[in-house]
Amino acid sequence: MRGSEREMWITLYIFLYLSFNCVSADSILKSGTCQLQGRFKLNGMYQDGDFILGGLFHVHFFTVFPELSFRTEPEPPYCEKFNIEIFQQAQTMAFAVNEINKNPKLLPSITLGYHLYDNCVRLGIAFRAAISLASGTEESFSNLNCTGPPPVIGIVGDPSSTPSIAISNVLGLFRVPIVSHYATCSCLSDRKKYPSFFRTIPSDAFQVRAMVQILSDDDYGIYAAQLFQQEMQLFGHCVAFSEILPHDNNHRDIQYITGVIQASTARVVVVFSTSSFLIPLMEEVVLQNITGRQWIASEAWTTSPVYHTPRFLPILGGTLGIAIRRGEIEGLREFLLRLHPSNDQKNNIVRIFWENMFGCSFEKGGRAIDGEQVKKVCTGQEDLSITETPYTDVSGLRAAYNVYKAVYALAHALHELMQCEEGRGPFSGNSCADIINLKPWQLVHYLQKVNFTTGFGDHVSFDKNGDALAIYDVMNWQPSSDGSIRIHTVGVVNKGAATEMVLMLDEDAIYWNFKSKKVINSTRQARRKGLPVCCFDCLPCRDGEISNITDAIDCTVCPDEFWSNSDKDQCIPKEVEFLSYKDPLGISLTTASLLGTCICALVMVIFAHHRNTPIVRANNSELSFLLLSSLKLCFLCVLLFIGQPQLWTCQLRHAVFGISFVLCISSILVKTMVVIAVFKSSRPEGKGTMKWFGAAQQRCTVLVLTALQVVICAVWLSTASPTPHKNSQYTRSKIVYECAIGSVAGFSMLLGYIGLLAAVSFLLAFLARNLPDNFNEAKFITFSMLIFCAVWIAFVPAYVSSPGKYAVAVEIFAILASSFGLLFAIFAPKCYIILLHPERNTKNAIIGREAQKK
Repeated sequence: MRGSEREMWITLYIFLYLSFNCVSADSILKSGTCQLQGRFKLNGMYQDGDFILGGLFHVHFFTVFPELSFRTEPEPPYCEKFNIEIFQQAQTMAFAVNEINKNPKLLPSITLGYHLYDNCVRLGIAFRAAISLASGTEESFSNLNCTGPPPVIGIVGDPSSTPSIAISNVLGLFRVPIVSHYATCSCLSDRKKYPSFFRTIPSDAFQVRAMVQILSDDDYGIYAAQLFQQEMQLFGHCVAFSEILPHDNNHRDIQYITGVIQASTARVVVVFSTSSFLIPLMEEVVLQNITGRQWIASEAWTTSPVYHTPRFLPILGGTLGIAIRRGEIEGLREFLLRLHPSNDQKNNIVRIFWENMFGCSFEKGGRAIDGEQVKKVCTGQEDLSITETPYTDVSGLRAAYNVYKAVYALAHALHELMQCEEGRGPFSGNSCADIINLKPWQLVHYLQKVNFTTGFGDHVSFDKNGDALAIYDVMNWQPSSDGSIRIHTVGVVNKGAATEMVLMLDEDAIYWNFKSKKVINSTRQARRKGLPVCCFDCLPCRDGEISNITDAIDCTVCPDEFWSNSDKDQCIPKEVEFLSYKDPLGISLTTASLLGTCICALVMVIFAHHRNTPIVRANNSELSFLLLSSLKLCFLCVLLFIGQPQLWTCQLRHAVFGISFVLCISSILVKTMVVIAVFKSSRPEGKGTMKWFGAAQQRCTVLVLTALQVVICAVWLSTASPTPHKNSQYTRSKIVYECAIGSVAGFSMLLGYIGLLAAVSFLLAFLARNLPDNFNEAKFITFSMLIFCAVWIAFVPAYVSSPGKYAVAVEIFAILASSFGLLFAIFAPKCYIILLHPERNTKNAIIGREAQKK
């Protein structure tokens, strides 16, 4: 069946379905109330909010239909074979919604909710779920004016192409935004047919240029075949064989296909299909022992673990395939482990997951799970942290990462919609959308213009067809030590907004089923001046350029994130550089940070144990403990500077650094002021001085001085927050992953305020250094502030001249050096007396020395 015919029948089915399931207009007019004819029984998961996002996921593998009977009400179908990996994707959507609700910068005045359904990999159920999301699940409603927000403002899913076509055909009429995370059929890029369809996974159009296909008989395969044939005609290649696999996987057809493959002289077989359709084909290939072929896998089965057993290694070893770009989501694993079943029927899918995970039942007397009777009772207290399943494994997030981006795309679109200023809006009369009576089609306008960067550093936007910009990992199936197949990343397929698709492979890392002897010249022709065109020299390509064809006129410049290899015949991903915990430098700085923290803790223990002695009580022991606590924060803030920059670490590192150092310096400043006040109060003309420097005044001064730094940090982060940035300006062959400070003025004010407090502290301590007081800390404070100022004055030129990760190391060194200087200069003399000369830590000894001084 051709694609257009399939769409026609789907639309006709939907029309008939809606016709027989709607109440008549007369009944509506008479009763004034709309009544649902029936309620779909769907597995779902629900969380309330001001605006609801819908989600469609195939959490079960199969659908079982009860026997038909027209004498009783038909029983709904039920689903079997729980898919834990897909449930992780559904939970990822829940995580993204909760993360957005906690983000004060994104949708600060509203909360998002979600309503997720299981489509059981069945078109009918997927369509029922979509209709339930779009129309709501209330049994009846009397608001015939259709005011208020819609049941959902957008839908994440469906993950499959055919259900996405059916759903978009209907919901697209009402411009309900749909953002799929896994539907790749290039047919969905038709903006006229699917005006509100978007996706965070690239279209199949970016895979087909390199593939000879054996295809499955669905929309995914049909359109991929058409695109491939167009591409091959464009490039003048000859297609030796192309076949469409039927849905029933007839054994005779599979034998025919394997026979053609075996008889063909072709040595490269490109398979564009889903994993489930390939299983019987590959079994037949193994049975026929068809070896010596290089298999090229489409995205749908590149990472499928079904074929990674030793029996497939002689056949499929060396397979090259394209996989969805892998991402990382901070905090997802902890969220997944916090899942707990409830009695809420709207979240019945969580209970089903729990029963399948632990082999128990919440129903009295047990129940059948996937055909097996289970009588073990679920307590709800089972521990997810001890399980090792695809649900808790977040090391290879591909589809789940696309779900995460889809939720954020809808959230950013809604956020931009809410920022609209009346009179400057995009709608008729320059109006804005009414947030109280929001229409989904209004959100589509903003979704088309979405442009943001995830916390992992990936850019998200949509082209004019609603497609995400293509980026894939190129995977290679290689033998492991135990004889099975292990997948390795050997390259990247990338397409920028203004560039064509670029395939970058590290051929040295590829395991082939056969070896190629082809020689590639990494040179270009350079014409000799004053001589005919045929006279030229062969010059090697420059760094960052490649040539993999003979007699090339010019070398090809590698894209921004790639660099030429040593042979100048391939563009390989640039090395990403940042100060890592695995680097010797990172390990050394981390060790120094933890050592300083431990020393601070040890001094606090010593001071706490000797808290009633004169040395500790001098100049307000409370300030000493506050100073030690702030020094611990100074040492610990170093850990935020080490590791791959994330959005939250970039925002926190300088804020924590600035606040902790101001707290430290303000404590020292108040200590110095207390020394001066004590000396003045000992003279007749200054007896009332100490009443202005009591314990309450000291705490208040420290609090006010620190609060000013908090305000500076808050303004900086809210106006021009630091963000992760990939910088290739330092070294063209490397990408330096760093934190862009966002605002030079904000960073300068933060450092300037610290410098101001340090200068005032140094000046006061210097003036009070010779005061005749045995408890006088001014001389030690003077020395400590001298070290502090010297370190930070030397920091500025060293920081500016240091490239890449070494700039971060210089900043960390300045933090550690100044922190150790303050710690040892102020507290080492006191600890020396407390531990080694306790006879000098008495009131009599101090009075005796005072008498000698007089």
